Amino acid sequence: MQSNYKILYRKEVQSFFNSPVAYITLVIFLLISAWFTMSTFFLINESDLRTLFSVVPIVYLFFVPAITMGLIAREKNSGTMEFITTLPFTDGEIIVAKFLTGLTLIGTALAFTLVHLFTLLIIGNNIDVGALISGYLGLLLVGGVYTAIGIFGSAVTDNQITAFLISFLIIFIFFILDKILIFVPGFLGSIFQFLSIDYHLSNISRGVIDSRNIVYFGSMIAFFLLVSIRVLEMRKWR
Repeated sequence: MQSNYKILYRKEVQSFFNSPVAYITLVIFLLISAWFTMSTFFLINESDLRTLFSVVPIVYLFFVPAITMGLIAREKNSGTMEFITTLPFTDGEIIVAKFLTGLTLIGTALAFTLVHLFTLLIIGNNIDVGALISGYLGLLLVGGVYTAIGIFGSAVTDNQITAFLISFLIIFIFFILDKILIFVPGFLGSIFQFLSIDYHLSNISRGVIDSRNIVYFGSMIAFFLLVSIRVLEMRKWR
């Protein structure tokens, strides 16, 4: 089983980085995050990464659906998915390999932003390193949830644009849940808040690594990956 994951994962990562699309999306991601983050250094003379931790989830809204929309939809559209399923790979192995590929690209993008962290450590004073590390952990976990949602969006269709729109819509709903609490009846407020991605990210970004936040992110990832596996299995009954 381990070799199966390795084969699929290596194939997906190689295909990603052999395509200019990966580099274009990475450059756009880095330019946007750098613009907003470095503006605090030069415009208001403030050394802080809170801007990065607040901007990256917004960039994720478009970045993650863009990198995940073709992970399965492209395979289904070109017919290679049927070929893959003739090989000794389970649907679970295919989904997990696709998920890890998307997460690798997100991790690569975040790794490039570490230059902001190093800059902050050099020129800043009284830096809470623990909060910064937990902030990056939060961004990676959010990226994991969004990637799982993107995998689901790509699994339910063979059209990449449709996959992008499905993923974006679901991600956007979870993103704005805590921002519409004022319009939600009181008895639903706590539910909406708990389901909100931003609520849990804000807790981790402050350096508060609560088990409830970890369970939330892990459950969200597991749920959308399991649903994606079921979607792939459904094709066998058609």
